[in-house]
Amino acid sequence: MKKLLLAATLAAAYLAAPTAALADPPQHLVDSATLSLQSIMGGSEGTQAQQFLRRARAVVVCPNIFRAGFIIGGEGGGCLMAARTSAGSWSNPAFYTLGSGSFGFQAGVQSAQVMMMIMTTGGLNALLNSQFKFGADAGLTVATLGAGVNGSMSTALDADIITLSKTEGLYGGISLAGSVLANDSGAEQNYYGSTLDAREIVLGQQGSNPGANPLRSTLAQYGG
Repeated sequence: MKKLLLAATLAAAYLAAPTAALADPPQHLVDSATLSLQSIMGGSEGTQAQQFLRRARAVVVCPNIFRAGFIIGGEGGGCLMAARTSAGSWSNPAFYTLGSGSFGFQAGVQSAQVMMMIMTTGGLNALLNSQFKFGADAGLTVATLGAGVNGSMSTALDADIITLSKTEGLYGGISLAGSVLANDSGAEQNYYGSTLDAREIVLGQQGSNPGANPLRSTLAQYGG
């Protein structure tokens, strides 16, 4: 029994720390995010999502948020943020991880693609901090769209952040409440070859890597 409890505790810690355990190589994450964006926008909720993406200040794409549980569960994965530039194009991406842990009688595995459209300057500034915990900032509103999450067009109109997820597996949906979005400075240094923070990359336009061009083109295609 002690061994089982230890193994379960270690599994929860593993899943709650995506930076070390679930992070993809930077270019693989960029490529996966591009495919995920195309998949989400090509789905049943894509037309609705485009209406918001065209007005969004920035977007976060998490191509593979993995959740597993047996008594103890957790979720995590890599994410990218890109912001709309003053010229109307999309920036190179900043790198993030999304992770959380949960306790309960759970059994199953879920994989989700998650997109967050950042509609306001306040929402963007909050996510540009080194860590942001969903549900902890009472000054921000987060709305959800799509078949896998609760929400509607009307509740999203004045939201700071609008999320859309596409899920597969045994869980009926994905909730970001309690999840922490944290900047991955190591991945950014690896990808750009210099030490830059997320604000310098997405707002200051100080990072450049041609490997991100397909992602930026896809954002331009669907988000203007």
